[in-house]
Amino acid sequence: MHSETVVVGEFEANCLILWAEPGAAWVVDPGADHERIRDVLRARGLAVGLYFLTHGHIDHLSALDGLLREWPAPVWLHAAEASWAFSAANRIAPYLHVPRRPESLRTDLAEGLEIAAGGLTARVLHTPGHSPGSVCLHFDRENRLVTGDTLFAGSVGRTDLPGGRSRALRTSLDRLARLPATCAVLPGHGPHTTIDQEIRTNPFLQGRS
Repeated sequence: MHSETVVVGEFEANCLILWAEPGAAWVVDPGADHERIRDVLRARGLAVGLYFLTHGHIDHLSALDGLLREWPAPVWLHAAEASWAFSAANRIAPYLHVPRRPESLRTDLAEGLEIAAGGLTARVLHTPGHSPGSVCLHFDRENRLVTGDTLFAGSVGRTDLPGGRSRALRTSLDRLARLPATCAVLPGHGPHTTIDQEIRTNPFLQGRS
């Protein structure tokens, strides 16, 4: 697996570009600055095979419209997020616009679902807490975990936004802590880390292995 992180928008979200086959890259959480994401894709000679949204907050999906115009592809989002993610309820003026609900939207994500495309396969982990439909992607073969806003280096996603639940997040973190210690963590904001590093240093995960 090849990967590149593009930090986008005023909220400095990590848009992850993942690929094995150049003709079918995965674009995870295209939160803003679609031109920057587009330029990285072009520079690497990539086309988009799918878009994956770890959750529905606007800073993780605002660039969809611009990218879909150039690379139409399925957009995956948990059904619990889809009911509000493309509505005015998700607006954070004046920073980011709410994209239109994609015609290619797929909301049939479920715990344990395997998504395979472009030579990559990931298993969906439903990890509510930051939002009801937050999910992570576990690439078992590559030993990598895409966590969105569930887990960061040294911290976790906030739970004081609508739909956030602290108890649910604690349960989700317990699940993640049981993954292999060497598993690389690719979060929705901030630097990459590992499960072991977070168990040892993150106050929200210490003692959870």
